[in-house]
Amino acid sequence: MTSDDLPIGRRVARWRVRRSMTQQMLADRLRRSKSWVDKVERGVRALDRYSVIQELADVLRVDPEVLLGQPRSTPAGTPDGVEDIRAALARYDTPQAQEQTTKEVRRQVGYAWLSYQHAHYGQLVRVLPSLLDAVQGVRSAELLVQAYWITSSLLVKLGEADLGWLAADRAMSAAGDDPILAATATISVAQALRASNRDRLALTAALTAANRITPTPAHPRDHEVDGPHEDQSDRQPHDHRGGGRGEPQRSAGEWAVGGTLLLQTALAAAGCGESRRADELIDRAAGIAAGLRGYDDTHHTSFGPIAVELARVVVAQRDDAGEALQRHSTLVRREAWRRLPAEYRGAYLVDVARAYLQVGDVRGAARALVDADSVAPAEVRCRPLARTVIADVARAQPAPAGVARLATLVGLTR
Repeated sequence: MTSDDLPIGRRVARWRVRRSMTQQMLADRLRRSKSWVDKVERGVRALDRYSVIQELADVLRVDPEVLLGQPRSTPAGTPDGVEDIRAALARYDTPQAQEQTTKEVRRQVGYAWLSYQHAHYGQLVRVLPSLLDAVQGVRSAELLVQAYWITSSLLVKLGEADLGWLAADRAMSAAGDDPILAATATISVAQALRASNRDRLALTAALTAANRITPTPAHPRDHEVDGPHEDQSDRQPHDHRGGGRGEPQRSAGEWAVGGTLLLQTALAAAGCGESRRADELIDRAAGIAAGLRGYDDTHHTSFGPIAVELARVVVAQRDDAGEALQRHSTLVRREAWRRLPAEYRGAYLVDVARAYLQVGDVRGAARALVDADSVAPAEVRCRPLARTVIADVARAQPAPAGVARLATLVGLTR
């Protein structure tokens, strides 16, 4: 068995030994129990959350991809296999396949999220068709919504916004009457609509869903939650409050879904030229983020104070790119920035490169693109949007060395 074939728990154990650490030492640095570490290393406890793998990688001083056993090199161009995803979405009957348990399919969905958050888009394109088939075989609206959301998000990145909207619409249908599932599905709908330049429709859809689960501007202390415990299996439910009298109780993760919808609404409002409204929506999201401390991101939103501030930068660059870039320079020095998923950081840096171009700073744009490539190569090499930005920067004479290399990689120069 090669290193790449090892289960992730075995890789954790190997790197722990290489770092001359006992299980107790690793547990102490992670602020978890020795039992938790032992279960992870034996494969009894699944590692299917980006934040936990990132935390382990930080303590073991390795790249998260090393623990995942995934290659770092990323080829340029749209990954092959989009047509297979299209075919899977076009199927209305469940194909004959080996039956899988809900637990097995849930593990596959978790792996797909990890691949997405690490920006392993080529790998994700290959696994999504079979995953879409597999989720049809289990009766779980949650897993259906998650699988369609991942699919929609990936397709949007690869320039297939209309197909991404179809996947998002499937997520909405799968959500049924569940308000939280419908809200998470609406995130993907808003993303796809914005990518299709349908910002007004995105604004309406996202704001309606956000108001449904966070009906009034939230007061931070009304939904503050405790920080993480040593072992998540030992966690006790918290006393979460709703947005007002008579409102249903919401978990921290559900508040994060609402906050994410508000950010999507703000970005859509900015796209409609309503900067003031966008700022008000971001302020409302900031109120939610201020009250969330160390929650389990079960809905894969990556929502929190840093996400709110990054959205401020993206919105601000439409009216004042210079001010936006000043905010950017302080945000990327924060620890919270480094803990965001690679996909999130890479996509944001491509947006920042566009802001640098707005102020005529070609070298700044080049630095942002090179940084994005180092964080999440596929964000730069596989996305049509990034390709356009690379082309704009590469027109400078002489073109910055790092961007000249990227231009060659994506086939913009001979």
